[in-house]
Amino acid sequence: MIGNTKFSTPETTPPDENKAFSRENQRLSILFEIAEILGQENDFHEILRLVANKAASLLGAEIALIMMINPLTRQTVKTVIKAGQEVSHPDFHFVHTQITGWVTKNRQALLSPDLQQDKRFGAKFFADIPVHAVVSVPFMSEGVIIGTLLLMNQEKSKIFSEDDLACLKKLAAIAAPFLRNVQKLQAYFTAPMPEASLLTKYAGAGLIGKSATFIQLLAAIEAAARCDVRVLLEGQSGTGKELIARAIHRFSNRTDGPFVAVDCGAIPANLVESELFGHVKGAFTGADRERKGLIEQAAGGTLFIDEIENLSSDMQSKFMRVLQEGEVRPVGSNVTRKVNARIISASSMSVSDLVEKGKFRSDLFYRLHVYPIYVPSLADRREDIPLLANHFLAKFAAEQNKRATSFHARLLDFMRQRVWLGNIRELENFVERLVTLVPAEEQMVSHEILPADVQPEFRRAKTSGAGPSANPSLNHYMQDFEKQIIQQALADHDWNQSKAARALKISEQKLRYRMMKLGIARPASE
Repeated sequence: MIGNTKFSTPETTPPDENKAFSRENQRLSILFEIAEILGQENDFHEILRLVANKAASLLGAEIALIMMINPLTRQTVKTVIKAGQEVSHPDFHFVHTQITGWVTKNRQALLSPDLQQDKRFGAKFFADIPVHAVVSVPFMSEGVIIGTLLLMNQEKSKIFSEDDLACLKKLAAIAAPFLRNVQKLQAYFTAPMPEASLLTKYAGAGLIGKSATFIQLLAAIEAAARCDVRVLLEGQSGTGKELIARAIHRFSNRTDGPFVAVDCGAIPANLVESELFGHVKGAFTGADRERKGLIEQAAGGTLFIDEIENLSSDMQSKFMRVLQEGEVRPVGSNVTRKVNARIISASSMSVSDLVEKGKFRSDLFYRLHVYPIYVPSLADRREDIPLLANHFLAKFAAEQNKRATSFHARLLDFMRQRVWLGNIRELENFVERLVTLVPAEEQMVSHEILPADVQPEFRRAKTSGAGPSANPSLNHYMQDFEKQIIQQALADHDWNQSKAARALKISEQKLRYRMMKLGIARPASE
């Protein structure tokens, strides 16, 4: 009878198995995508960035980090950060270094549900670090570990599984062939970028030139962009220090983060603390709402502090504590907040001279002076003036809808010889003024349209092409003499800067500053 008939139903897959199957398919899809993209990418930096980003997506990690290892020195020299704005920089660096050390020493992957309770690192080794679950795998190349991939979570509930570890190992295995050429990796860490590549790369960031002095500057900028240390830019007003800071940020690992700039000389002294550290509601008259300071606003990115010599003694002390502790306390608050912003500072003065005169804290100077870059004046790179002038001409002609595309040879020579006390900024303003004066249909900017206040100077100038070197100034002779004295002192002491500084009766910081400014470097044969 029908009532007694038994019908069999098809077996159904449990929901949990369906989810696991779907997750596995999704991960395989991402791994295939990574392999395909890596096969099309030749830029080493982009490969690292891609792997970090995809690893975080793959396992849903809060923080993804890559540390590459110099194959010759075994030093950890390259770090890529996917995220982690919640982790202070000292904490991040400490955890990353310790985990990488463990993985390379034991030559195996690491999986820990709670780093703070992990007995492999000793009791309370990571007790004060706001990180719990971690998983890390090595990049292997012919039996040599050339780097590590580390994922971290701060929430206790977000732990990594054995399946996660297996998946991360697959990712490392896929990425390793693209990183396995140890010789190329070593070249990446040591070899300077070819001049043509440097010029092209940074022209896109608005840094224009071709002189030897300018190329030397670009090499320093490129080195600063590759690391994550603090940079101190020193150079005359108008030399383009903020543009350089923006270029360092743009080509650094923090490029996806904000770039925040502040001019200490443009902020009233009584507002500097509030601007940098922020304030809570009611902290002072007019503070009708809470406001994040610029240091917090730059989280995960770069904070550029111009004219840092204008910081008061009290603010220098407070800023020093920020650099030491990696945290800020808003005005009117009793609570500190962790911060993670790269600091690039700048000054139109020699900060080491200010230290000697007692006008700037020495401990703050040493904290900021990790990677100093001297920015040359326009007088030190006259060869670049025609390039800069034509760059500004194209810019302002387009803005003003003018047809001008070139300068008369006599006018260009005049600009090359002229003394630009305001450096590049003054040259830019000068060209903008000329473009404003030139007729809309005129294709060449002639010296005949020079403003009345400049005409006498033009008539006095020697525009025959002899150039400024035909009549060197007293300052030129003095700098040349100083350069000879310093070079001799260094040679007499086997290029030991400490001994040479003592012989010259100046501080070692002052000696290094003068060496940068005068372009003094140890000969390759020394």
